[in-house]
Amino acid sequence: MSSRLIGVGVGPGDPELVTVKGVNALRAAAVVVVPVMDTGERGRAEATVLHYVGAERVVRVVFALNERTDRARREAAWDAAGRRVAALLTEHGCVAFATLGDPNVYSTFGYLAQTVSALAPGTVVESVPGITAMQDLAARSGAVLTEGTEPLTLVPVTAGTGVLKDALNGPGTVVAYKFGRQAAEVVEALRDSGRIEGAVWGSALGLDGESIRPAGDLDGAPLPYLSTLIAPARRDGGRGGKL
Repeated sequence: MSSRLIGVGVGPGDPELVTVKGVNALRAAAVVVVPVMDTGERGRAEATVLHYVGAERVVRVVFALNERTDRARREAAWDAAGRRVAALLTEHGCVAFATLGDPNVYSTFGYLAQTVSALAPGTVVESVPGITAMQDLAARSGAVLTEGTEPLTLVPVTAGTGVLKDALNGPGTVVAYKFGRQAAEVVEALRDSGRIEGAVWGSALGLDGESIRPAGDLDGAPLPYLSTLIAPARRDGGRGGKL
């Protein structure tokens, strides 16, 4: 039978936000791979998985999760991780890979799946969707992501603040990820576009260090890397005005 690699979205960090299907997939896999940085510290994905799976079935694999400038180093780490997972598939047949949020939204899983498919042709790749940070922040803050015909734009600020500025000058709600080091530029972009009122920021959602604040309270100081921002659409047409 073909080996199976399953990407499982484990949500933004709160163990209660893993779906029933996600828990079942984690428990059914022979081993669960969790990504770690080369520093070796336990990440959120691993901490979440350990609520549902015994440590003896969890395999920590190093990824260059924080490497953004040295492409050769980053790709070497991906290749090494792919070889490790391919070996686990040969040994166990079914391997789950736990990823924060959703495996198909800015996830390391996509790179891993490509690498493993090249190393082990015939591997069946599947994914189990997970709750994203923007959904969790919207629920915890009361921010409504979309109404009626409004578009929703998701921007990784690692692509540059120009992309964020373009989105803020367009219609609909804008969500920004991965902007902690560029917090000052993000706040400036919100003010310049007239979108800071009603915008909300959050980090460590559902965890002990959770912080949720109006974006207008931010002073431009660096924030945690995994920060999420929601700038709701301009809504001045009353209830149902965007239908």
